[in-house]
Amino acid sequence: MGLIAEAASELNSRQRLRSAAVKRLLKNRWLYLMLLPGVLYFILFKYLPMWGVLIAFQDYSPFSGFLGSAWVGFDNFLQFFRDDSFGIVFRNTIILAVYNLVFFFPLPIVIALMLNELRIEMYKRFIQTLIYIPHFISWVVVVGIAYIFFTPEGGLVNNLLVQLGGQKINFLLSNEWIRPLIIGEVLWKETGWGTILFLAALSGVDPQQYEAARIDGASRWQQLWHVTLPAIKSTVIILLILRLGNFLDSGFEQIFLMLNAMNRDAGEVFDTFVYTSGVQQGHFSYATAANLFKSAVGIVLVVGANYLAKKAGEEGIY
Repeated sequence: MGLIAEAASELNSRQRLRSAAVKRLLKNRWLYLMLLPGVLYFILFKYLPMWGVLIAFQDYSPFSGFLGSAWVGFDNFLQFFRDDSFGIVFRNTIILAVYNLVFFFPLPIVIALMLNELRIEMYKRFIQTLIYIPHFISWVVVVGIAYIFFTPEGGLVNNLLVQLGGQKINFLLSNEWIRPLIIGEVLWKETGWGTILFLAALSGVDPQQYEAARIDGASRWQQLWHVTLPAIKSTVIILLILRLGNFLDSGFEQIFLMLNAMNRDAGEVFDTFVYTSGVQQGHFSYATAANLFKSAVGIVLVVGANYLAKKAGEEGIY
Protein backbone atom coordinates (compact mmCIF):
# COMPACT_ATOMS: atom_id res chain seq x y z
CA MET A 1 0.00 0.00 0.00
CA GLY A 2 2.87 2.28 0.91
CA LEU A 3 4.55 1.63 -2.45
CA ILE A 4 1.34 2.40 -4.34
CA ALA A 5 0.90 5.69 -2.47
CA GLU A 6 4.54 6.63 -3.14
CA ALA A 7 4.17 5.85 -6.86
CA ALA A 8 0.98 7.90 -7.05
CA SER A 9 2.69 10.82 -5.30
CA GLU A 10 5.61 10.69 -7.73
CA LEU A 11 3.21 10.58 -10.69
CA ASN A 12 1.35 13.64 -9.37
CA SER A 13 4.64 15.44 -8.86
CA ARG A 14 5.70 14.77 -12.47
CA GLN A 15 2.30 15.95 -13.74
CA ARG A 16 2.63 19.18 -11.77
CA LEU A 17 6.14 19.79 -13.16
CA ARG A 18 4.94 19.10 -16.70
CA SER A 19 2.00 21.42 -16.25
CA ALA A 20 4.26 24.18 -14.87
CA ALA A 21 6.65 23.75 -17.82
CA VAL A 22 3.77 24.04 -20.31
CA LYS A 23 2.53 27.19 -18.54
CA ARG A 24 5.99 28.77 -18.68
CA LEU A 25 6.27 27.84 -22.36
CA LEU A 26 2.92 29.45 -23.17
CA LYS A 27 3.69 32.50 -21.06
CA ASN A 28 7.02 33.13 -22.83
CA ARG A 29 5.91 31.85 -26.25
CA TRP A 30 6.98 35.03 -28.08
CA LEU A 31 10.49 34.87 -26.62
CA TYR A 32 10.84 31.23 -27.68
CA LEU A 33 9.49 32.14 -31.11
CA MET A 34 12.19 34.80 -31.50
CA LEU A 35 14.78 32.23 -30.41
CA LEU A 36 13.68 29.76 -33.08
CA PRO A 37 15.56 31.27 -36.11
CA GLY A 38 18.84 31.24 -34.17
CA VAL A 39 18.34 27.63 -33.08
CA LEU A 40 17.47 26.57 -36.64
CA TYR A 41 20.55 28.39 -37.98
CA PHE A 42 22.89 26.52 -35.64
CA ILE A 43 21.18 23.16 -36.34
CA LEU A 44 21.25 23.57 -40.14
CA PHE A 45 24.62 25.26 -40.65
CA LYS A 46 26.70 24.24 -37.60
CA TYR A 47 25.56 20.84 -36.32
CA LEU A 48 24.22 18.96 -39.36
CA PRO A 49 27.43 19.61 -41.41
CA MET A 50 29.42 18.00 -38.59
CA TRP A 51 28.43 14.59 -39.96
CA GLY A 52 30.69 15.39 -42.88
CA VAL A 53 33.79 14.95 -40.70
CA LEU A 54 33.12 11.19 -40.75
CA ILE A 55 34.64 11.02 -44.24
CA ALA A 56 37.99 11.59 -42.50
CA PHE A 57 37.67 7.93 -41.48
CA GLN A 58 36.71 6.76 -44.96
CA ASP A 59 38.28 6.37 -48.38
CA TYR A 60 35.58 8.70 -49.63
CA SER A 61 34.54 8.66 -53.24
CA PRO A 62 31.90 11.08 -54.59
CA PHE A 63 30.68 8.30 -56.92
CA SER A 64 30.16 5.80 -54.08
CA GLY A 65 28.74 8.41 -51.71
CA PHE A 66 28.94 8.56 -47.96
CA LEU A 67 27.19 5.22 -47.42
CA GLY A 68 29.07 3.38 -50.16
CA SER A 69 32.64 4.50 -49.36
CA ALA A 70 34.92 2.15 -47.47
CA TRP A 71 35.86 2.81 -43.84
CA VAL A 72 39.62 3.03 -43.25
CA GLY A 73 39.83 4.03 -39.59
CA PHE A 74 42.74 6.39 -38.81
CA ASP A 75 44.65 5.71 -42.05
CA ASN A 76 44.10 9.24 -43.36
CA PHE A 77 45.45 10.73 -40.11
CA LEU A 78 48.51 8.45 -40.16
CA GLN A 79 49.15 9.32 -43.79
CA PHE A 80 48.91 13.03 -42.95
CA PHE A 81 51.34 12.75 -40.01
CA ARG A 82 53.83 10.81 -42.18
CA ASP A 83 53.55 13.24 -45.07
CA ASP A 84 56.48 15.64 -45.57
CA SER A 85 53.93 18.46 -45.88
CA PHE A 86 52.76 17.94 -42.29
CA GLY A 87 55.98 19.32 -40.76
CA ILE A 88 55.97 22.37 -43.06
CA VAL A 89 52.30 23.14 -42.57
CA PHE A 90 52.40 22.57 -38.80
CA ARG A 91 55.52 24.75 -38.37
CA ASN A 92 54.14 27.61 -40.49
CA THR A 93 50.77 27.52 -38.74
CA ILE A 94 52.31 27.52 -35.26
CA ILE A 95 54.68 30.40 -36.12
CA LEU A 96 51.87 32.55 -37.52
CA ALA A 97 49.61 31.65 -34.57
CA VAL A 98 52.32 32.70 -32.10
CA TYR A 99 52.92 35.94 -34.03
CA ASN A 100 49.18 36.64 -33.91
CA LEU A 101 49.06 35.94 -30.19
CA VAL A 102 52.14 38.03 -29.38
CA PHE A 103 51.53 41.01 -31.67
CA PHE A 104 47.83 41.12 -32.51
CA PHE A 105 46.15 40.11 -29.25
CA PRO A 106 47.71 42.75 -26.93
CA LEU A 107 47.60 45.64 -29.43
CA PRO A 108 43.81 46.29 -29.20
CA ILE A 109 44.16 46.33 -25.38
CA VAL A 110 46.92 48.93 -25.56
CA ILE A 111 44.98 51.11 -28.01
CA ALA A 112 41.78 50.80 -25.95
CA LEU A 113 43.69 51.93 -22.84
CA MET A 114 45.18 54.88 -24.76
CA LEU A 115 41.76 55.89 -26.13
CA ASN A 116 40.30 55.61 -22.64
CA GLU A 117 42.80 58.20 -21.41
CA LEU A 118 41.72 60.78 -24.02
CA ARG A 119 39.55 63.48 -22.48
CA ILE A 120 38.43 65.30 -25.67
CA GLU A 121 35.41 63.24 -26.70
CA MET A 122 35.28 64.45 -30.32
CA TYR A 123 38.94 63.62 -30.88
CA LYS A 124 38.43 60.20 -29.29
CA ARG A 125 35.44 59.38 -31.53
CA PHE A 126 37.33 60.54 -34.63
CA ILE A 127 40.25 58.19 -33.88
CA GLN A 128 37.87 55.31 -33.11
CA THR A 129 36.08 55.77 -36.45
CA LEU A 130 39.39 56.04 -38.28
CA ILE A 131 40.76 52.76 -36.91
CA TYR A 132 37.45 50.89 -37.39
CA ILE A 133 37.28 51.55 -41.15
CA PRO A 134 39.93 49.00 -42.31
CA HIS A 135 37.84 46.18 -40.80
CA PHE A 136 35.19 46.75 -43.49
CA ILE A 137 37.66 46.43 -46.34
CA SER A 138 37.80 42.95 -47.88
CA TRP A 139 40.99 40.89 -47.82
CA VAL A 140 41.13 41.07 -51.62
CA VAL A 141 41.46 44.85 -51.44
CA VAL A 142 43.91 44.70 -48.51
CA VAL A 143 46.19 42.28 -50.35
CA GLY A 144 45.87 44.41 -53.49
CA ILE A 145 47.02 47.47 -51.52
CA ALA A 146 49.95 45.45 -50.16
CA TYR A 147 50.93 44.47 -53.71
CA ILE A 148 50.86 48.13 -54.81
CA PHE A 149 53.05 49.16 -51.88
CA PHE A 150 55.56 46.31 -51.97
CA THR A 151 55.91 45.32 -55.61
CA PRO A 152 59.47 45.77 -56.96
CA GLU A 153 58.04 47.31 -60.15
CA GLY A 154 57.24 50.84 -59.01
CA GLY A 155 56.09 49.98 -55.49
CA LEU A 156 56.18 52.82 -52.97
CA VAL A 157 58.36 50.96 -50.44
CA ASN A 158 60.95 49.84 -53.01
CA ASN A 159 61.08 53.31 -54.58
CA LEU A 160 61.78 54.73 -51.13
CA LEU A 161 64.52 52.17 -50.53
CA VAL A 162 66.19 53.07 -53.83
CA GLN A 163 66.00 56.80 -53.08
CA LEU A 164 67.67 56.15 -49.71
CA GLY A 165 70.52 54.35 -51.47
CA GLY A 166 69.37 50.79 -50.82
CA GLN A 167 68.47 47.86 -53.06
CA LYS A 168 65.05 46.72 -54.15
CA ILE A 169 63.61 43.83 -52.15
CA ASN A 170 61.16 41.39 -53.65
CA PHE A 171 58.87 41.26 -50.62
CA LEU A 172 56.09 39.41 -52.43
CA LEU A 173 58.20 36.48 -53.63
CA SER A 174 60.29 35.99 -50.50
CA ASN A 175 60.01 33.32 -47.81
CA GLU A 176 61.52 35.78 -45.33
CA TRP A 177 58.89 38.50 -45.82
CA ILE A 178 55.64 36.55 -46.24
CA ARG A 179 55.01 36.25 -42.48
CA PRO A 180 55.76 39.91 -41.57
CA LEU A 181 53.49 40.97 -44.44
CA ILE A 182 50.66 38.72 -43.23
CA ILE A 183 50.92 39.93 -39.63
CA GLY A 184 51.23 43.57 -40.74
CA GLU A 185 48.03 43.31 -42.79
CA VAL A 186 46.18 41.71 -39.86
CA LEU A 187 47.33 44.46 -37.49
CA TRP A 188 46.28 47.21 -39.92
CA LYS A 189 42.89 45.69 -40.72
CA GLU A 190 41.65 44.25 -37.42
CA THR A 191 43.30 46.11 -34.54
CA GLY A 192 40.77 48.92 -34.46
CA TRP A 193 37.83 46.55 -34.56
CA GLY A 194 39.38 44.49 -31.77
CA THR A 195 39.30 47.48 -29.42
CA ILE A 196 35.48 47.52 -29.29
CA LEU A 197 35.10 44.87 -26.59
CA PHE A 198 37.86 46.37 -24.44
CA LEU A 199 36.39 49.88 -24.76
CA ALA A 200 33.01 48.44 -23.73
CA ALA A 201 34.65 46.81 -20.70
CA LEU A 202 36.41 50.08 -19.82
CA SER A 203 33.14 52.03 -20.01
CA GLY A 204 31.79 49.81 -17.23
CA VAL A 205 34.46 50.83 -14.71
CA ASP A 206 32.89 52.75 -11.81
CA PRO A 207 34.07 56.43 -12.00
CA GLN A 208 34.01 56.54 -8.20
CA GLN A 209 37.03 54.21 -8.16
CA TYR A 210 39.04 56.77 -10.15
CA GLU A 211 37.78 59.53 -7.87
CA ALA A 212 38.84 57.56 -4.79
CA ALA A 213 42.24 56.87 -6.34
CA ARG A 214 42.76 60.56 -7.13
CA ILE A 215 41.84 61.52 -3.55
CA ASP A 216 44.47 59.04 -2.36
CA GLY A 217 47.01 60.82 -4.56
CA ALA A 218 47.29 58.21 -7.34
CA SER A 219 48.86 59.39 -10.59
CA ARG A 220 47.37 58.58 -14.03
CA TRP A 221 49.75 55.63 -14.38
CA GLN A 222 48.82 54.32 -10.90
CA GLN A 223 45.11 54.66 -11.72
CA LEU A 224 45.71 52.66 -14.89
CA TRP A 225 47.64 49.96 -13.06
CA HIS A 226 45.47 49.63 -9.94
CA VAL A 227 41.96 50.47 -11.26
CA THR A 228 41.68 50.09 -15.03
CA LEU A 229 43.67 46.89 -15.63
CA PRO A 230 42.04 44.89 -12.78
CA ALA A 231 38.62 46.01 -14.09
CA ILE A 232 39.18 44.51 -17.56
CA LYS A 233 41.25 41.50 -16.45
CA SER A 234 38.35 39.01 -16.67
CA THR A 235 37.42 40.27 -20.16
CA VAL A 236 41.02 39.88 -21.32
CA ILE A 237 41.22 36.31 -19.97
CA ILE A 238 37.91 35.25 -21.57
CA LEU A 239 38.94 36.68 -24.94
CA LEU A 240 42.34 35.00 -24.63
CA ILE A 241 40.67 31.62 -24.02
CA LEU A 242 38.39 32.15 -27.03
CA ARG A 243 41.40 33.22 -29.07
CA LEU A 244 43.19 29.99 -28.21
CA GLY A 245 40.21 28.10 -29.63
CA ASN A 246 41.13 29.58 -33.00
CA PHE A 247 44.86 29.31 -32.36
CA LEU A 248 45.56 27.37 -35.57
CA ASP A 249 43.12 29.43 -37.69
CA SER A 250 45.46 31.62 -39.67
CA GLY A 251 42.82 32.97 -42.03
CA PHE A 252 42.33 31.25 -45.37
CA GLU A 253 41.41 34.12 -47.67
CA GLN A 254 44.29 36.43 -46.80
CA ILE A 255 47.04 33.79 -46.90
CA PHE A 256 45.65 32.13 -50.05
CA LEU A 257 45.85 35.49 -51.84
CA MET A 258 49.39 36.10 -50.57
CA LEU A 259 50.77 32.66 -51.48
CA ASN A 260 52.76 31.92 -54.62
CA ALA A 261 55.27 29.31 -55.71
CA MET A 262 58.21 31.30 -54.28
CA ASN A 263 56.90 31.82 -50.72
CA ARG A 264 54.79 28.68 -50.23
CA ASP A 265 57.39 26.98 -48.01
CA ALA A 266 57.01 29.72 -45.38
CA GLY A 267 53.35 30.62 -45.94
CA GLU A 268 51.48 27.33 -46.39
CA VAL A 269 49.18 26.75 -43.39
CA PHE A 270 46.46 24.25 -42.49
CA ASP A 271 43.66 26.29 -44.07
CA THR A 272 45.34 26.64 -47.45
CA PHE A 273 46.66 23.06 -47.34
CA VAL A 274 43.15 21.70 -46.75
CA TYR A 275 41.81 23.73 -49.69
CA THR A 276 44.62 22.68 -52.02
CA SER A 277 44.48 19.02 -51.04
CA GLY A 278 40.70 18.70 -50.75
CA VAL A 279 39.18 21.00 -53.37
CA GLN A 280 41.92 21.30 -56.00
CA GLN A 281 43.34 17.76 -55.82
CA GLY A 282 40.14 15.94 -54.78
CA HIS A 283 41.60 14.22 -51.68
CA PHE A 284 38.46 14.81 -49.61
CA SER A 285 39.09 12.32 -46.78
CA TYR A 286 42.74 13.31 -46.43
CA ALA A 287 41.91 17.05 -46.27
CA THR A 288 39.10 16.42 -43.79
CA ALA A 289 41.49 14.48 -41.55
CA ALA A 290 43.94 17.41 -41.60
CA ASN A 291 41.21 19.88 -40.74
CA LEU A 292 39.82 17.62 -38.00
CA PHE A 293 43.27 17.43 -36.43
CA LYS A 294 43.41 21.25 -36.38
CA SER A 295 39.98 21.43 -34.70
CA ALA A 296 41.01 18.86 -32.10
CA VAL A 297 44.06 20.96 -31.18
CA GLY A 298 41.80 24.00 -30.77
CA ILE A 299 39.45 22.12 -28.43
CA VAL A 300 42.37 20.89 -26.31
CA LEU A 301 43.76 24.44 -26.04
CA VAL A 302 40.38 25.90 -25.03
CA VAL A 303 39.75 23.22 -22.38
CA GLY A 304 43.30 23.55 -21.04
CA ALA A 305 43.22 27.36 -20.92
CA ASN A 306 39.80 27.34 -19.28
CA TYR A 307 41.05 24.86 -16.63
CA LEU A 308 44.11 27.02 -15.89
CA ALA A 309 41.96 30.16 -15.70
CA LYS A 310 39.65 28.54 -13.15
CA LYS A 311 42.64 27.30 -11.18
CA ALA A 312 43.86 30.91 -11.08
CA GLY A 313 40.52 32.02 -9.62
CA GLU A 314 38.98 33.43 -12.81
CA GLU A 315 35.52 32.62 -14.17
CA GLY A 316 36.50 30.99 -17.48
CA ILE A 317 34.01 30.48 -20.30
CA TYR A 318 32.04 27.55 -18.82
